[in-house]
Amino acid sequence: MNQGLPGTQLITQIGIVVHDIEKVAQSYADFLGVEKPAWFWTDPAEQARTEYNGQPTAARAKLAFFDCGQLQIELIEPDHEPSTWREFLDAKGEGVHHVAFRIAGMASKIAEFGQKDMPLIQKGEYTGGRYAYMDSFAELKVLTELLEND
Repeated sequence: MNQGLPGTQLITQIGIVVHDIEKVAQSYADFLGVEKPAWFWTDPAEQARTEYNGQPTAARAKLAFFDCGQLQIELIEPDHEPSTWREFLDAKGEGVHHVAFRIAGMASKIAEFGQKDMPLIQKGEYTGGRYAYMDSFAELKVLTELLEND
């Protein structure tokens, strides 16, 4: 069975960029009938080793997650450092930023996406893995996030 470019057809996450994570998290909690999750900051630059458009950045964001079966909703409130999150919020306002897929072989997947004119925008590390945002917007009207856990 052809699993397509990401190597899977299973979307694991939808990421939504917001101005006020507290307010939007409460709205989702009320809508879903669940407890509002606590938000937390992404790791600092020295741990995350975040790169945006090929350059190191100190960008961080507040994150909150809702687990909805096989799909996770991620709320992202970026700081004001350069990042794909900040660029999206400034240019488009709040809304769906990405769909995410769990993958294996991050370096090779980044190269495969690049060969399909979907270049790397931002990458970084998190406790237990790494992520990469690929510019799939022209084709898919949303960015693609690749998630690889250790």
